[in-house]
Amino acid sequence: MKIIDIVVPAYNEVESIPAFHKEVQAVAETLPDYRFEYIFVDDGSSDGTRELLCKMAAADDCIKYISFSRNFGKEAAIHAGLSHAYGDMVILMDADLQHPPALIPEMVRTVDIEGYGACGAKRHPKLSSRMFAGLNNKMSSVKLQKGATDYMCMSRAFVDAVLKLAETQRFTKGLFAWVGFKVKWLDYVQNPREHGKSRWSLRKLFLYATDGLTAFSVVPLRLLTIIGAIVSLLAFIYIIVTLVKTIICGIDVPGYVTTLCAVLFLGGIILLGMGILGDYIGRIYLESKKRPLYILEETNIEKPDEQGKR
Repeated sequence: MKIIDIVVPAYNEVESIPAFHKEVQAVAETLPDYRFEYIFVDDGSSDGTRELLCKMAAADDCIKYISFSRNFGKEAAIHAGLSHAYGDMVILMDADLQHPPALIPEMVRTVDIEGYGACGAKRHPKLSSRMFAGLNNKMSSVKLQKGATDYMCMSRAFVDAVLKLAETQRFTKGLFAWVGFKVKWLDYVQNPREHGKSRWSLRKLFLYATDGLTAFSVVPLRLLTIIGAIVSLLAFIYIIVTLVKTIICGIDVPGYVTTLCAVLFLGGIILLGMGILGDYIGRIYLESKKRPLYILEETNIEKPDEQGKR
């Protein structure tokens, strides 16, 4: 019997987890040829999520949990879950039931029967999502699927390939696209969140998009070179025009507006360049520290033996 691990990052999801487990388990029971195991990753929750997971794990040996010493973020939680998933296939999904469990049978069939490396779920993208994906796909060789979510069923080979990518500043959607396996995408309508509220603010989304662009592309650095060349060319042309005008018409009184516009424009270009360079240098600085993605405080997961049993 093949084992399917369901990896679930959770941060303050004590209200959502029981309903999530009930709905997913109902779907899992329609697939008797597979054994489903759950790996909940408690990302430093403060609402009793860890205590709930401990109780659930004590009552059901198919429920595993990982608990961090503090909140390290969803990207770290995803990596921890994948690192501790030893099944033949791995399904990554959120605990808030916005990822419909009803897609699981088709996802499993796509990977196990049709032979795809992974099967992901995508929703109708918002304008900001379409703009980000379009900008990324023009600037990077790693192409992102518009509307793609973290909801994905992955083969063992796919997971092993993702785990070989060792960077600490992780952009999971980009990593999934980078490994290059054949992926089938299923459309779905996102369910409303039943408990709690989304933790993605506009600021966090902007930073996430920035991380995505700088993680897989050096085009922003090349754009700086192009902008610098254009500004230098315009400045050279302006010097020639001013010199010719001075020779023909004599010395004119310089205008404050021209000087002010030139200073502000060049100052803006310089600050923009410093910001882009600083972002890349900051990534190098963080990667050079070689700090772990997370600190594991507690888990009930044991490594499998030679027969693959935990």
